[in-house]
Amino acid sequence: MALLRRLFYRKPPDRLLEIADRVYVFDCCFSTKTMEPFEYKNYLGNIVLQLREQFVDSSLMVFNFKDEGKSLVSGMLSLYGITVKDYPCQYLGCPLLPLDMVLHFLRVSERWLMLEGQQNLLLMHCEKGGWPVLAFMLAGLLLYRKQYNGEERTLVMVYKQAPKELLQMLTTLNPQPSHLRYLRYICRMDSKLEWHTQRIPFSLDCVILSEVPNFDGVGGCRPIVRVYGQDFLMVDKNYKVITPPSHARTQANHYKQADNVPVKLNVGSCVQGDVVLECLHVDDSLEDERLMFRVMFNTCFIRSHILLLNFEDIDISWDAEQWFTKNFKAEVGYNFSCVPR
Repeated sequence: MALLRRLFYRKPPDRLLEIADRVYVFDCCFSTKTMEPFEYKNYLGNIVLQLREQFVDSSLMVFNFKDEGKSLVSGMLSLYGITVKDYPCQYLGCPLLPLDMVLHFLRVSERWLMLEGQQNLLLMHCEKGGWPVLAFMLAGLLLYRKQYNGEERTLVMVYKQAPKELLQMLTTLNPQPSHLRYLRYICRMDSKLEWHTQRIPFSLDCVILSEVPNFDGVGGCRPIVRVYGQDFLMVDKNYKVITPPSHARTQANHYKQADNVPVKLNVGSCVQGDVVLECLHVDDSLEDERLMFRVMFNTCFIRSHILLLNFEDIDISWDAEQWFTKNFKAEVGYNFSCVPR
């Protein structure tokens, strides 16, 4: 509460929101409006002018979250001699970043803000569609610097800085469960942002659904699992789909809620590090598919042969409660070794 009271009585420069001491967010990040280039240039110029008048002895650094391609903010702010560090605004379709990239952001931010003898300012910006990952990174920074307590409390506080509908407009699924999982990873690390775990590849064997979701409209679904990440067994270390071809949607089986039995979906992928797992429903024509739920996790934090995911632990669409029950669970089964397929 002391932090909120201090922020309430301290007026930041116009068009900026102060999230923490010397950490500001451009207010355009909270809007769906797209500015014309000349308007955007004036917008940035006015903010920089205010900052340099109000913080004469401070240096500025901007973290920008964007899609691939040329960055508008980088080009414009370079005219003012301001360093801009660009980060992606998603990882394999999930509004999160790989853990190594998250830790890099936190280390650089901490060093910049704690530079001896200086009062540097950190500015956060996202281009179109980048608000969800920016919100997560802000929450991570607040928790790491111990300026806020509690992962869920911190994340919700940051979410509330923007209109509720903005998050829903930018993400098909509610990202909060995966966001919270990665915030807990951050909080489990030491002060140097290191975790003492050997990066051992895992064999992701299966996904077991405790109940059958109703995605076909008549009490059933035809589920398949798709895994994205870095295939440990392949020479190409690019991030991509690594689910074996044998799990094509043409071989998917249909399951009914009336059968009242768990569903086991074999996977057989070798994974390591950051993994995005999706469970999809394939329609009767086997042509169209619909995302039922998604989860992003890091294998370094798995301590058993099963990753148990309750209903509140999976990313689902904003209105998906009508297709799932609160008792729904998904179990991701692992072996602590990888055997070439």
